[in-house]
Amino acid sequence: MPNTPTYNALFNRFRESLNDGTFAKLTLAKTIGNTDLKNIYVRTTVEDGILKLALKFKIYKDGMEEIEKTILLEELETEVLPYMNNPFLSILLFTTEADVTLKLNKKRVATITEQPPTFKNADPVLLEFLAQSK
Repeated sequence: MPNTPTYNALFNRFRESLNDGTFAKLTLAKTIGNTDLKNIYVRTTVEDGILKLALKFKIYKDGMEEIEKTILLEELETEVLPYMNNPFLSILLFTTEADVTLKLNKKRVATITEQPPTFKNADPVLLEFLAQSK
């Protein structure tokens, strides 16, 4: 996969944002064509004292439907990468330090851009988990 270094850079930033408490959310967006799956949202959750990720799949087919799935942190790449280029063209990582966007262009080459942060506050579940872990 030619975009592997770029994907790795984004997921490294994701892991850093979890470790330093700046993660707000991660979103897969900008679909190709007319698909039922419109977005995948990722937030943190805690189960049995373990920090995990809650994936929310937004599906629009005869109305809106949401499917939720909880995964381990290390499963994120395996879970979301199959959706890149089918149907999504972008992954947006929102942190309190920056909005980091990975986009696929028409030639399906991945690039990362940064913009000022949209979120002033990190994911409250993450902050509570980190505070209890100290």
